[in-house]
Parts: sequence; structure tokens; C-alpha cells
Amino acid sequence: MTTWTRRAKIAFIGSHGIRKTTAAHAFANTIQRCGRSVEYGREVVRDNPLGINEGATGEAQLWVLVSQIRQELELAPKAEVLVLDRGVMDNFAYYLRACGGTDLFDVEPLVRRWSATYDLVVRLTPDIALRADGIRSTSDAFRDLIEGILDAHLPGLVAPERLITIPASHVTDDLDWWPVAERLAGIVGEPLLAEGVAARRRPRRSIRPRPAVGQAEGEPQLALDLDTKPKG
Repeated sequence: MTTWTRRAKIAFIGSHGIRKTTAAHAFANTIQRCGRSVEYGREVVRDNPLGINEGATGEAQLWVLVSQIRQELELAPKAEVLVLDRGVMDNFAYYLRACGGTDLFDVEPLVRRWSATYDLVVRLTPDIALRADGIRSTSDAFRDLIEGILDAHLPGLVAPERLITIPASHVTDDLDWWPVAERLAGIVGEPLLAEGVAARRRPRRSIRPRPAVGQAEGEPQLALDLDTKPKG
């Protein structure tokens, strides 16, 4: 089997309680069904020994940022596709909030440079209610604050052609991630299907991604080609 010579990295980002983990797992499964190897990067904040949520300090969120980058460095060489539950972009939003809106440790240059290493970024937006999981905050005000910071900084970190925005409510069992997988393969210039793999296309339902901040209504971030007709 011919493996990709150019490895790919995709991050699922946003605030908390918006089905990022569900989406990332579903996308990883899609890539695996295409015969490609996958590594999955879990949300590192859950291992943070310094505190999370509203009580997190700037040092605590700095730990998260550094741990995120370390994890990506460790996992990226191990598979053709690295699928991430979070990236530096959304972790930077939590960091800025913990630092009172200022970059106390001057990490923005690193965040900006590292943001360019993601081939594709999928942002989930919060149109669903928060649910208690025993770990993350259930404060709508806290989540809204993080989303506001992300709105302000994401356009300067991720180019529009590498960004897909999808409402969290659209992340359900019948959402087909195949068009996103095709887009990722196209970006790295590699065939999506491994040799000898015939992918069975599921019926797909329509999604209309929300325009990114600063993007005109009707201007596509990505031609997702999500329709309702079965293919093949």
C-alpha cells in the first residue's frame, strides 16, 4: 500500500461542550475507512494539574498551550493523518481570558506560526446547550466569552480557505465527513483512498456552514458538496 508522503493535520476547535470530540472521532473513522493511518490527539486540558475553567490562571493555560504543541510534535510522525481535539487557536483564547486579555508570556508569535501548521481547521459553533460532564464549566457566560475572543483572533490565525465552520447541532450520527476528508487529501496532494479500498458513500444531508468572522455572507469557506443524494 502506498502511504502519503505528505502527512496531514486537522484540528477541531471551539469552546467547550460543542461536540468537538464527537466530530473528531467521526472524522478519524472516515479516514480509517479510506485505508489511511490515523493518530488522534485528545484534549490535553483534562490533564492540566494547575486548574481549568473559570479559575484557570495564565500559567495554567500556558501549560495547556505548550502541552498541545508537544502532543502534536509527538503524534504527527506516526500516521498519515493527525486528527486533533483542539488546536493552539482555541487554547489561545482560553489563555487570553485567563490573562485578563493580555499576552502575559508573549506567546502570540508562537501561536501564529504554529497555527499555520494545520492543513485544515474545523470550528464548531455553540448552538446547543451546555451539559455537565463533571469536568468542564457549565457557565454560558464563560463559554460566550471564549467564543468572543476566538471570533476576534481566529481570522488572523487561520486563512479562510483552511477554515470550515459548522454549527454544533449538525454534528450527529448521520453527518457525512467524506467531503472534508476529500478536501484534506486535496490540500496535501495525496489520494484519499488507499490502494484496494473502495469506500462506500453514505447518503449525505445538506449543511450550510456559517461564514467566518469577516467573511461575506454567501462566500464559501469550502465547497463541502454536502447534498442529500446518495453517491456511487
